[in-house]
Amino acid sequence: MLTAAIASSDATTSAQLLASLQQVGLASSIQLWTVRPDKPLEVTGIIPDVVLLDLGRDPAPFLALAAQIRKLQPAVHLIACSSTYPPSQYLLMDAMRSGVQEFVAKPVLPEALHEILNRLNESHPQKRASEKLIVLMGSKGGVGTTTVAVNLGAQLCTFAKKSTVLLDFARPLGNAHLLLDLHPRFGVRDAVENLERLDSHFFAGLLTHHKTNLELLGGSLHPEEWQTIPVAPLERVVNVAQAEFDSVLMDLGTQFSSDWSPILQSARMILLVTETNVPALWNLDRRMQALVGIGVNPERIRVIVNRWHKGDEETLKAIQDENKYSVLTHLPNDFRKANISFNMGVPLMENHDNLLTNRYRQLASLLTGIKVQSEYKRGTLSTFFSTKR
Repeated sequence: MLTAAIASSDATTSAQLLASLQQVGLASSIQLWTVRPDKPLEVTGIIPDVVLLDLGRDPAPFLALAAQIRKLQPAVHLIACSSTYPPSQYLLMDAMRSGVQEFVAKPVLPEALHEILNRLNESHPQKRASEKLIVLMGSKGGVGTTTVAVNLGAQLCTFAKKSTVLLDFARPLGNAHLLLDLHPRFGVRDAVENLERLDSHFFAGLLTHHKTNLELLGGSLHPEEWQTIPVAPLERVVNVAQAEFDSVLMDLGTQFSSDWSPILQSARMILLVTETNVPALWNLDRRMQALVGIGVNPERIRVIVNRWHKGDEETLKAIQDENKYSVLTHLPNDFRKANISFNMGVPLMENHDNLLTNRYRQLASLLTGIKVQSEYKRGTLSTFFSTKR
């Protein structure tokens, strides 16, 4: 993803540009620079990939800033945002001399920025490594997808120290709040119904905070709500979340269609949760085929085997050898602890002598690159399955 900066002398238009950039979701970080006519802005540090110049009545300070930035970083992409559009011949010539490459009309719409940033992103393929979205999906209902999402989110916050938000997009009802003992006032419907106001500040107001520091965007509390929630606007919700958090988890439940293709294709990873019984594995195979069929890169799909028993080891190896699935990890079956955690709305957080908690911690470690010392005894299936393709 690209890095960006907004140079402006007006707080209102600066906030509007920030909201548009966040909704586009193609900038991993956004700096805010204040331009003053009486004091030239001194740019220090790393120059971002894209700079938006919020031209005021006097464009001279902004064009001087553009020339300064161009000297410091010749590869920067400078975009002038102007109330006068198309710009006059004189303004256009002065802007070109200062290194400005594009003009856009104010107010700047997210669609206009998306076209520009997407074009730049395609010319910078190395920037795509910073994708933050991880989708969790069940091979069928009842395999524990929401349980995995909640506990992984808690470990990303507490162990990996990553700011994390969980988007409860499961249909027909969202249950993540129950596993966290939370009572959301707002949820996904409120985000979709307020897209014109959806920026990082408004989005934060929709979230419910958990004591582990996990943030939750509550799901639907009534089955009929999804009949009035189109999928397309959810991409903007995801974009704003990625602009604000280190990790974005999405609980998609078991239901999806081709409408979800843009979101699923953009995900860093899709974690398919399954068990080792026949119905779950039968559905897993078809779910994998369906995801590939709507354009998801199979290299980004991983399998998590939930409620694993030691006797399932040979079955799991056979699954990998026969179907070439990339089994990321297996979560051991600890019914007593999992049931208590589920019913009390408390994530698994024990620090010692709990194989299931340690495995969630190891999963968070794998996804973030933070090392964790294994506490498993020799002779057990203590390491992650290798990712085969």
